[in-house]
Amino acid sequence: MVKLTLRERESIQEAVRRFRKLVERSGIKKEMRRREYYEKPSEIKRRARLRAERRSRRGSTGRVGL
Repeated sequence: MVKLTLRERESIQEAVRRFRKLVERSGIKKEMRRREYYEKPSEIKRRARLRAERRSRRGSTGRVGL
């Protein structure tokens, strides 16, 4: 849970900006997007596998002779 206490002489705009940053850093926004639609477990595994393949491809190329 994100809590925000208003600072002394802080405008509403500044407080909203700080709140948005807190929400972004906490990962709530990312979690909401992830849960917006149901995703089948097979799709989750497939995305993870593709992500791992891309990561390994990126890591192995261009590093000849190290």
